Amino acid sequence: MPRPRNQTARRAQLVQAAAQAVLERGVTNARLRDIAAQAGLTPASVLYYYPDINDLLVAVFEQGTGTYVLRRQKAVEGCTTAWAKLAACVTSGVPFPGEAETTSRLLYELLPVTFRSDEAAVLQKAFITQQTALYQQVLDGGRDAGDFRLLAPSDFLARSFVALEDGYGIDVLSGTATAAETEARLLHHARLMTGTPDVD
Repeated sequence: MPRPRNQTARRAQLVQAAAQAVLERGVTNARLRDIAAQAGLTPASVLYYYPDINDLLVAVFEQGTGTYVLRRQKAVEGCTTAWAKLAACVTSGVPFPGEAETTSRLLYELLPVTFRSDEAAVLQKAFITQQTALYQQVLDGGRDAGDFRLLAPSDFLARSFVALEDGYGIDVLSGTATAAETEARLLHHARLMTGTPDVD
């Protein structure tokens, strides 16, 4: 990697290197030397910027959740109808090959960090809250426009959507279901919960 000229750039480089190490080896097997090798640095150099490797992993988690939420928001903003917005929100939560799969895999790998780090736990709570709020916004908009007939309060449905896609995401990443199968199941569930018939 090119050599950054300041601490901000160096830290960004290390976050990228740590993310790659986690993706390749898993969070339990990614060692300091693996991160250093990815960054083209010595382990001592990594520790200079992140004396506690857990702090580096938290930084990776923070960047990953930010990327994930931004991608979802952009997907929804690009749609005009209530159903198109909800379908985009659903599809953006499915780990299709590419950036969606990479980011999802990284966040699943890092989930144990949230069990042992208060800072990561706060980030995880905010991550869930942001996604739930986006779903609720879409559901409320569709209901208020008369397009959706919600079978439960929008906040309940929104949180359920997030939980359901999290569970299905594990199936996709473990190879027990395809992304397309998961998308179809989630969209069918969305139609049932909003009283929306099959649409093109």
